[in-house]
Amino acid sequence: MAKSNLLETLKNKGKSLDAEMSFFDHLEILRWHIIRSVIAVGVFAVIAFSFYQTLFDNVIIAPKNTDFWTYRMMCKIGEWLNIDGFCVEKIPINIINTEVAGQFMMQINSSLLMAVALGFPYLIFEVWLFVKPALNEIERNSARGFIFYASILFMIGVLFGYFIVIPLSLNFLSNVSLSMEITNQITITSYFSTIAVLTLGCGVIFLLPIAIYILSKIGIMTPEFMRASRRYAIVIILVIAAIITPTADVITMLTVSTPMFILYEISISVSARVHREKKRKEEEFYAK
Repeated sequence: MAKSNLLETLKNKGKSLDAEMSFFDHLEILRWHIIRSVIAVGVFAVIAFSFYQTLFDNVIIAPKNTDFWTYRMMCKIGEWLNIDGFCVEKIPINIINTEVAGQFMMQINSSLLMAVALGFPYLIFEVWLFVKPALNEIERNSARGFIFYASILFMIGVLFGYFIVIPLSLNFLSNVSLSMEITNQITITSYFSTIAVLTLGCGVIFLLPIAIYILSKIGIMTPEFMRASRRYAIVIILVIAAIITPTADVITMLTVSTPMFILYEISISVSARVHREKKRKEEEFYAK
């Protein structure tokens, strides 16, 4: 009996050692994925840093100028629709630096953020490489195109934030005046953080269909629930649009909220497709 217990203990100990080795193997794999991701971000950061003056003049500081593409389009739309005051004539803010190392740190931080935005497809690719071995063949086939669609949605969101949300927000906030005695002296840190949060935030928001797809796959989200919650989703979207563009202008709010409504409806379609696929597979399984 003692011999049998000893053998059982050694066997269980061997299983625990195998599991422990497997755990550390996963950590090692994860470490290399992180290292490659950091290297990729570093490469993009070096590129952004090398061409920083061009990026600063044509990308970062551009929404502050009235000749920005969005403002020019607003002027043309105002002329076509005969809307007075739709053309942006000035963005009354002065950007200043209040710290000794402020401009240098601005260059470093903005280069890193631009590197993350540019390297997003590769970062998603590394995430996929780490998750892929844990999926079965059916799950791998159903997730085909994940990197492409996630990258496209993220970039569309970034462009939407940069060309729509940021100009509308800057135009409204910079023209709010409590007194003629007050001038808008904005620090470079405050200006860039606003640009970065709105741009990358919109990129993340546009990943909603991908998130719904994953939640539907694991059974947390259903199309029935999303359809039943549509009225609440509308309120939440309007609140988010109001936060992103704090203006009472109906046209501005609709401009920002309309893509979110479209994304929600697309997410319902994605969830419904996943649900139909699950139902079809269950019917095939029970028909055997």
